[in-house]
Amino acid sequence: MDRFSLIFTPFLPWPVIAGLGVAALAVAGLAIFARQRGGWLRLAAFGLMLLALANPAFVTYDRDKLNDVVAVVLDRTGSQRLADRTAQTDRARDEVLRQLNARPGTDIRVIEVDERDADVDGTRLFETLQAGLGDVPPERMAGVIAITDGRVHDVPANARALGFQAPVHALITGREGERDRRLEVVQGPRFGIVGKDVQVAVRVVDSGVRPGAPANVIVRRGGQVIARRTAAPGQIVRVPVRIENAGQNLIEVEAESLPDELTLLNNIAVLPIDGVRDKLKVLLVSGEPHAGERTWRNLLKADGNVELVHFTILRPPEKQDGTPINELALIAFPTRDLFVQKIAEFDLIILDRYANQSILPPSYFENIVRYVREGGAVLLAAGGEFAGPGSLSTTPLMQILPARPVGNPIERPFLPRISPIGERHPVTRSLPGWDRDNPQWAPWFRLVAAQATAGASVMTGPDDLPLLVLNRVQKGRVAQLLSDHAWLWARGLGEGGPYIDLLRRLSHWLMKEPELDEEALRMTARGRVLTIERQTLAEKVDDMRLIGPDGDELKLTLTQAEPGLWRTNFNARRQGLHRVIDGERVAFANVGPPNPREFREVTSTEEEMRAVLEQTGGGVRRVEQSGRFNVPRIVDILGGTRYAGSDFIGLKPADAYIVKGAGLTPLALGLTGLALLLGSIILTWLREGRSRFRRRA
Repeated sequence: MDRFSLIFTPFLPWPVIAGLGVAALAVAGLAIFARQRGGWLRLAAFGLMLLALANPAFVTYDRDKLNDVVAVVLDRTGSQRLADRTAQTDRARDEVLRQLNARPGTDIRVIEVDERDADVDGTRLFETLQAGLGDVPPERMAGVIAITDGRVHDVPANARALGFQAPVHALITGREGERDRRLEVVQGPRFGIVGKDVQVAVRVVDSGVRPGAPANVIVRRGGQVIARRTAAPGQIVRVPVRIENAGQNLIEVEAESLPDELTLLNNIAVLPIDGVRDKLKVLLVSGEPHAGERTWRNLLKADGNVELVHFTILRPPEKQDGTPINELALIAFPTRDLFVQKIAEFDLIILDRYANQSILPPSYFENIVRYVREGGAVLLAAGGEFAGPGSLSTTPLMQILPARPVGNPIERPFLPRISPIGERHPVTRSLPGWDRDNPQWAPWFRLVAAQATAGASVMTGPDDLPLLVLNRVQKGRVAQLLSDHAWLWARGLGEGGPYIDLLRRLSHWLMKEPELDEEALRMTARGRVLTIERQTLAEKVDDMRLIGPDGDELKLTLTQAEPGLWRTNFNARRQGLHRVIDGERVAFANVGPPNPREFREVTSTEEEMRAVLEQTGGGVRRVEQSGRFNVPRIVDILGGTRYAGSDFIGLKPADAYIVKGAGLTPLALGLTGLALLLGSIILTWLREGRSRFRRRA
């Protein structure tokens, strides 16, 4: 395609030419004013001279028009998968592409908006549009057609932010009169102290519904219902929630559904609250001074989060000299204060080589039993006294102890071993130095011969006798260590042993640290990768059910990562709340932001984008109205500022070309022409002057 243009390549700078023009105009003007002959001729000559100095030329361009670019933006985010919006989007896309393909000279750029980045919150339509057009010059843009439900969370403040001057249109999916109920989190603390209540505040919001009856709100913790409330739409509901354990506590709040609402996904809000312990209060009662007593004390005192109360009984049972019990210590042993009034304040009670010396009456042991059944924890570190006449097995405490003595203590070197079930238990699994055939740790020299009557024997001694037995008793936990020689590892006898790992894991298991639960289902999210873990004492696990945020369900097969721990990874396709189910166990994980904006409001709307789209000359309209599906005509608008009407949407034809060649045709003859022109002017001037001289003569 050819196009002409006029250019100037002056021989002198433009200011000089302008000065000459002013001088020429003055001289010619005086001549004309004086009515001299040839005045107008001089003015024409000066004009031609100045034109020659400007050196004009015609440039002929050989160029081809570039195709117009039209962007078709498809919203594929979560809210677009509700009801039949996906089908509407596909149908509208097909019709738009059909019309654009029939338009000559058009490059179609199809751009899809999805939650590809797990950290992106909401529908980022305009950001994705700009990224998709990053290689397109603005002058080639003829228009943008977006197919969306209108719930866009990055609408620019004005059309200038788009970076191009072309109309943007929106075709809205969904239907008028949609109804939905959502649950908004007004107050959701991130942290809470274990054993204390935190306040959770939520609000039920109805869209497209007339004010109606109150809604039922259910609060769950770990899948168990802990509270029920009734709230009118718009009313803030506050619920106290007890933080039961350290680590993550998943609180699920659900609002009663409406008939025919768009989705139930935003009826549920999940609050991950990290439980932190204010102070771990531990009571250590040592039956008599012995070498291992300091090991327990040093271990517990080294943890700044532990508040330790320690008492030692100074007189062993075999030394009876008639001294009254209340005179054996400078400070009286506050038995009633500890075992009656304040027993519930302790997170753990350790009885270290404690024998029944009638210091604690049977009712106090009953209190300890009740304390465990209601959620407390007891560790019995036994020595030879457990097999003697003062054994605690003769007290009410035997109701909760998982092993009973069956003979005299065995006193010979032996290597503590992890039992087959202990290899799968998180307390003893993969202890440093463990080898089934040759443990790399030092021997112990004493073991109380006992028989396990409950729980799991996770460590054994000679003849496979139980060494460490763990048991759950209703809400509480009990552990029995049937040797008092763990301190040998602490002293570095021989190769030593992992006493810190063992005793710390043991105490944390007793105090219900969730990562040490022997039966647990966990799911964590890192980006879009979900990691599902099943901790179990069983030798195999069944397939899990994974339910995505859109209700899709699939089966997951876990593989054994190490004894007792099964794991798999899954790449989530969608943002939102995922849950994995194994029988009665349920675990949650959220991909992307908690309670994402994508599902806070899901009813379709024409208003959020209208202002900025109308600034571009575009328009907003639904693809389905009154039950009729209608994509408007796409036409070219050659002039004006409005590109949308009742039955059409317009494109602005771009004016972009690529130049293949150019030809130059000068209008003057360059310097030669200029010299000839000047010569003719001078000759004319001289001739006029000679003629004037003759007339005077």
